Amino acid sequence: MNALLGLTTLPILLSAGEGSGFEAPTLEHEFDPAPFLFAGTPFEMNRIIMVRMIAALVLAAILIIYAKRARLVPTRGQNLVEFLLNFSKENIAEELLGADAKRFQPLIMTIFLGVLFMNITGVFPGLQIAGTSLIGMPLIYALVAYVGFIAAGIKAMGGRFFKEQLMPPGVPWPMYILMIPLEFFSTFILRPVTLTVRLLANMVAGHFILVLCFVGTHYLYLQMGGAAGLGLGTLTLLGGIVFVIFELFIGALQAYIFAMLAASYISLSISEH
Repeated sequence: MNALLGLTTLPILLSAGEGSGFEAPTLEHEFDPAPFLFAGTPFEMNRIIMVRMIAALVLAAILIIYAKRARLVPTRGQNLVEFLLNFSKENIAEELLGADAKRFQPLIMTIFLGVLFMNITGVFPGLQIAGTSLIGMPLIYALVAYVGFIAAGIKAMGGRFFKEQLMPPGVPWPMYILMIPLEFFSTFILRPVTLTVRLLANMVAGHFILVLCFVGTHYLYLQMGGAAGLGLGTLTLLGGIVFVIFELFIGALQAYIFAMLAASYISLSISEH
């Protein structure tokens, strides 16, 4: 839906600015920003890396402060942190892993909160881009989930884990010739790929919609001018505000889906067929 809205908005803004200096955002401009520190070194830093570091540091600071200052009668801030922790525990881990939830809750919570904080940076003034809108971060979280479900399966079943995943019982032996490569592809290749692409595509589409709305507002107010510019600019401004709220919802939803899928993969890896 995000991608569809972005595609329908782009021609309107382009036609409005044709021949008058309007510059639509591009993938290269938005997702390949110039480095501002340590350029040309392995430690090169650009805006997206800075945003990721800020998100990680803020999350770490919140959790450290919560751990040190937790009270029997919680404050509003403590209530919010406990709500997020309980949500990942009760609505994700316990829902999908049942009695095994306690063992895997730290991993599920880390994935949920990490993806959530990286997602919502896209709506904060001054940051204005999600840390997960470039493939590196979604891929890292997907690999964490990937290693998590394989390690959980090996610990639960030992060497039988791969046999259980690739050779479901009760299937006629000749069918394994077809099933083993299909199960290998779907379990060990497709899972991390779909986790990565789903999160990346949603964050990229959401970012483009917000940029189009607010760049369009700037153009219509300050360059096009007149009654038409004021009216259309107000519409794009209101649309941008609505999409900020919508993008917050999408960021939280994608964090929930990512953690839920990670928990479901762990559940499948430790369960007998």
